Amino acid sequence: MTLPTRSTPFRSPSLPPDSGSTRRDVLRQGGVAMAALALAPAAAAAQEAASALPAAGTPFSPGLVTDLARALAAKPYQRPAADLPESLSGLSRDQYAAIRTVPGSAIFAGDDLGFTVEPLHRGSVYGDRVTLTLVADGVQRPVPYDPARFAEGGPALPAFKDDPGYSGIRIRSRFGGGDLADFALFQGASFFRLVASGQRFGATARALTLRPADPRGEEFPQFRALWIERPAAPHAIVIHALVESESATAALRIDCRPGPASTAEVSGTLFARAALDHLGLASMTTRYLFGASERRGAEDIRAAVHGSEGLRIRTGANEAIWRPLRNPETLQISSFLDESPKGFGLMQRSRDYATYQDDINGWERRPSLWAEPREPWGAGAVSLLEIPSDSDANENVLAYWRPKEGLAAGAERALAYRLTWGWDAPERLRLAPVTATRSGRGSAEGRRRFAVDFSGDDFTGGAELQTELTASPGTIVTRTLYRYPERRTVRVAFELDPAGAKACELRLLLRRDDRPVTETWLYRWTP
Repeated sequence: MTLPTRSTPFRSPSLPPDSGSTRRDVLRQGGVAMAALALAPAAAAAQEAASALPAAGTPFSPGLVTDLARALAAKPYQRPAADLPESLSGLSRDQYAAIRTVPGSAIFAGDDLGFTVEPLHRGSVYGDRVTLTLVADGVQRPVPYDPARFAEGGPALPAFKDDPGYSGIRIRSRFGGGDLADFALFQGASFFRLVASGQRFGATARALTLRPADPRGEEFPQFRALWIERPAAPHAIVIHALVESESATAALRIDCRPGPASTAEVSGTLFARAALDHLGLASMTTRYLFGASERRGAEDIRAAVHGSEGLRIRTGANEAIWRPLRNPETLQISSFLDESPKGFGLMQRSRDYATYQDDINGWERRPSLWAEPREPWGAGAVSLLEIPSDSDANENVLAYWRPKEGLAAGAERALAYRLTWGWDAPERLRLAPVTATRSGRGSAEGRRRFAVDFSGDDFTGGAELQTELTASPGTIVTRTLYRYPERRTVRVAFELDPAGAKACELRLLLRRDDRPVTETWLYRWTP
């Protein structure tokens, strides 16, 4: 597998916090732009997509959403009206966050279905309008705006002249028993996230990603409408989504199942309004401020701050790759070329409170997010974007699959993949995983010292291990392997001399009898 590297001399401005929401920040510098779309449509009559939705009592089938997305893609894009009332657009983040759902008012609250659904208010943080429709017995029933859904104690909501609409939904589940707990959130652009039992919201999926960190500017496709099927059993809830942007539309079915590992089976069709040459599938975002590998500029009492600590890839050739995440000085874009990978994901491996020493955010309870195709993806690359950040509120890391071939204007592409939010990836490694990466100053000016730990049962014996370690460019000037059989761990300590290079790609794995016994550790060092 080749690892072409692009390091853009770009420094992000300070990114505003998102109060637990997903990133919608605008990045503009050095010709790289991330441009958000305008606010979503006003009343149904103001937007063709919304006006095309069938009326209450009409039949529903998944093909209806597909037909709507196809018809919408065949017409010129209509920018949504900026209709958010000033009384909502002027709310502070804290005021917006204080808008709560009245207990017992959620959809399905009295039906004992194992799920409840809470429509979420529009406001200053999430201003996009999303049309909500319930589906039961094959029939549609729109969810009208109702101010009585929202609790007192937050900002006083005025009597709106026009329907202000909803921005998304929160789904709660009993996870097979017990009290209702947060399970899923669909809100903001085309972002959605799930959690497994006992976890807190963390890594976020995107239904569609277009041109991230591209000089032409990123498009942020948006949920226009969500259809929520009445659950037929307590173990699954189905959401149908209409997604739209200037260049594309999509019709998706998302089957969500809660559990010790919660899954979202995503299937549907993407329609290209314009030629798509930078498409991101199975996209996911996370937060990384600092960790054990480096603490760049971290004046912080906490030991580590991140929602995920590494990118894991299972290649088409079945190689297991681990790439620790970083909060770099400049925007870093990495591409891991592959043919039909088995899966990839943003992983949170450290599950001990002591790793983080954070009494508020509970990073040890944030989920890992794993994506695996349900049909071969063909040639392309797992792409990783690491954006400089000075706040743990910013989702500054993005990973996605970028197909080698784009999509011509007017073309369609079927989508089918599974997302798993859980305590680890759904597949168990037979190789020893990377359990720690540390880095610090070396023995001479300009040098950097590293220590990489692998843990597994293969290290309890005394059989010979071969260390495969390379740097490109740069030179490995020292290396030592330390065995700790009582901890089932080996550590490879080495020193890198970059010899003036602005970036060095490091690669490390351990073998026994020419057979890999560890993951392949990859790392990009930059000054």
